[in-house]
Amino acid sequence: MDYVNLGRSGLLVSPLCLGTMNFGPRTSEEDSFAIMDRAHELGLNFFDTANTYGGKRGEGVTERIIGRWFAQGGGRRERTVIATKLYGDMGDWPNERRLSALNIRRACDASLKRLQTDYIDVYQAHHVDRNTPFEEFWEAMEVLRQQGKILYVGSSNFAGWHLAKAQESAARRRFMGLVSEQSHYNLLTRAVEMEVLPACEDYGIGVIPWSPLAGGLLGGVLRKLDKGRSGADHMLQQLDKHRDKIEQYEKLCDELGEHPANVALAWLLKQRAVTAPIIGPRTMEQLQESLRALEIDLDDAALARLDEIFPGHRTAPEDYAW
Repeated sequence: MDYVNLGRSGLLVSPLCLGTMNFGPRTSEEDSFAIMDRAHELGLNFFDTANTYGGKRGEGVTERIIGRWFAQGGGRRERTVIATKLYGDMGDWPNERRLSALNIRRACDASLKRLQTDYIDVYQAHHVDRNTPFEEFWEAMEVLRQQGKILYVGSSNFAGWHLAKAQESAARRRFMGLVSEQSHYNLLTRAVEMEVLPACEDYGIGVIPWSPLAGGLLGGVLRKLDKGRSGADHMLQQLDKHRDKIEQYEKLCDELGEHPANVALAWLLKQRAVTAPIIGPRTMEQLQESLRALEIDLDDAALARLDEIFPGHRTAPEDYAW
């Protein structure tokens, strides 16, 4: 495994990040444990979760599963770079959500307890909080770092100008600021190329793409339907919208001799500022198959063809001006 720096930080992470959203709702605890153990055997050390994952409001089901896995020992915690997130609604009271200093303090302590660890490697804002100034956000994060409860800070779903405001506010405080940004990014969803990716590249923020397979559309959906497998209603609706592109895409993957899911991941690994796409395996088979993406080296012709099928964006303002 060739490890990479998370943004401009010295933290080394695997070039694929194990997403855990399915742990609990769709993947049993036993199978989740097996997937995490196998991830370590394969060299994956970067795991992502959130306090809201698990399907039961306020309970942090997925964090608890990871915590019980850590508690087994055997170096599981020591070998894992754990990233978790806060922002979402965890209760009925007004300060049990978003990014106030009060909620940051409480949410961090609650995540540490559920994860059964004394520190979080990368603590991420799951969304921008337009009602909390970055001065308050950074002061709260600085306190957590001074207490040894977190090491790095990341964001998720920030616009380019949010990243700029966050980093300039951190710089005024002589604080390192953000080292990562989780963005919705895949061959079908490329708006972040206009401003988010250039901002991340300029500030040294590592991009962690979520939904790299576009909810399954880039994972060989036509092949699966041809074999008689059913698809979720929302996926079928999106397929009707993008069928021509998906047909061209799967044909290109056939020509390359690669599975569509792995080509989608390999393409992301070629993009500017990207550190590690998030894979969210429900099964051991899906985890194993994802590692193939690290071996695929898309040449210029393949990359150009993918851009023809899925047109991207130029950097702003060139995308919308001369």
